[in-house]
Amino acid sequence: MKLLILNGPNLNMLGIREPHLYGKSDYKTLIKTVRAHAKERGIKVKCRQSNYEGKLVTWIQKAYKKCDGIIINAGALTHTSVAVLDALKSVGIPTVEVHLTDIHSREEFRNFSYVSLYAQKVIVGKGIDGYKEAIDFFCK
Repeated sequence: MKLLILNGPNLNMLGIREPHLYGKSDYKTLIKTVRAHAKERGIKVKCRQSNYEGKLVTWIQKAYKKCDGIIINAGALTHTSVAVLDALKSVGIPTVEVHLTDIHSREEFRNFSYVSLYAQKVIVGKGIDGYKEAIDFFCK
């Protein structure tokens, strides 16, 4: 099994950006944790991060017929990007949406997610462990 793990805008700033919300672990720790957990389960992962919507869309499109699943934390694009939603729908790859914080208990504008309109599972508020849960979803 091969999973594509996508992280959107500002995820590269983990550990720096609002640590009271996102924790003190940095992006490198997130990726190290994800890779280790996937390896334990015999799953190959490709991890990508971009602050650009078009880059995320291109990676989703390139995953077509190459990946068995997508785990995505689209960051702020979660709440604004029809383009990311359309890319996910167009490739038809099972998807899990992950957010480090509970987006539903934060600012009102964060309550809506375009990604959730397609994702088979949504995991919020579990920090880095949410990514591990997302990987486990594909182990069923």
